[in-house]
Amino acid sequence: MITIDSIREPVLKELEAYEAFIERQFTSDGELLNTMLHEALAARGKGIRPLLVVLSAAMNARSRGAAGGQRVSLAAMLVEMIHLTSLIHDDVIDESDTRRGRPSANALWQSHKAVLLGDYILARNLSIGLESGQFDLVSHICGRMATLAEGEILQSDCAARHSMTRSSYLDIIYKKTASLLGVSASAGAMAVGATRDKVTTMRRFGEALGMAFQVRDDLLDYTSSETGKPMYNDLREGKITLPLLVVLERADEERRAALLERLQACRTDEGAVEELACLVRDGEGLVEAEAVMQGYVARAVQLLAEFDDSPYRTALVHLCSFVAERSR
Repeated sequence: MITIDSIREPVLKELEAYEAFIERQFTSDGELLNTMLHEALAARGKGIRPLLVVLSAAMNARSRGAAGGQRVSLAAMLVEMIHLTSLIHDDVIDESDTRRGRPSANALWQSHKAVLLGDYILARNLSIGLESGQFDLVSHICGRMATLAEGEILQSDCAARHSMTRSSYLDIIYKKTASLLGVSASAGAMAVGATRDKVTTMRRFGEALGMAFQVRDDLLDYTSSETGKPMYNDLREGKITLPLLVVLERADEERRAALLERLQACRTDEGAVEELACLVRDGEGLVEAEAVMQGYVARAVQLLAEFDDSPYRTALVHLCSFVAERSR
C-alpha cells in the first residue's frame, strides 16, 4: 500500500532541511504570537506542496544533493505558507471550529486574531522571500496568490446565484487548488536550474495532480468522515461540487430548480441534506466524478513519462496514486 511516508522516503534529508529552515524563520519574541505560530505550523497536515517542490527539484537536479539546498527550501516554504494562510482565512470565512481534526485558529483565538495570524504568516513569508534575493522564485510563486482569491470569490458568487456550471467548477478548482500545486512542481524544477521546457512540464503535471486532488476532496465529502469535517458539509454550506453538478446537469429545468431549492434548505434541514446526498449516490454523481478525477491522474502520470527513471519520478507517480486513493 502506498503511504505518504513511503513517498517521502527518497527525499527525507531534503525535507528535514526544509523543516529546519521553517523552524528558523517562523519564530517571534511575543509569547502569544509564538504560540499561535507553533499551533498553525503543527496543523499543516501531510505537506503535499513542499513534498512536491522537493521531489520535483530532486528529479530535475543536475547533481546529487542539490534538492537539499536553501533555494529549494525557500521555494517549499513560499508555497506552503501561502497555502497555510489560505486555510486560516478559509476557516474564518466558514466559521469552522476544526481543521484536520484539530481546533482551528478561528476556534482557538477567535476570528480577528486568526485573520491577523494569517496576515502575519503571509507578510513574513514575502519578507523572507524578498530578503533572500531569489526574485525569480518569489515572482513565480507569489504571483499565484491573487489566483487563489479569485477562485474563492468566483465560488462564493456561483453559490449565491446558484449558477454553477461544469466550466465554472473546473475554473474554480483550478484557481483554488491546482494552480498552487502547479507552481509547487514548477518551482522545484526552477530552483535547481531546470530548462524552461522542464519547468513548464512540471507545472502542467502539478496542475493535473491538483485538479485530481480537489475532485477527490469533493468526493470525500460524500464518502468519508475522515477528512476532519462532517460528511456532506459542502451541501450544508450550499456548495455545488462535481458530484452534485452531475445530477444537476442531467435534470430538466424544472427539476433543477427544485433541486437547487432543496440545496438552499440544506443550511438548516438535515432531511434535505440526506435527500440530496442520496440523489448524488443514486444518480451516478460519484461515479462520474471519480472518472473525471482518474482522467486528471492519468494526465499527470503521462507527463512524468518525459523524465528519466529515478526514485524521485517513481515517488511522484506514487503521489498520483496516493491522491486518487486517499481517504482524508
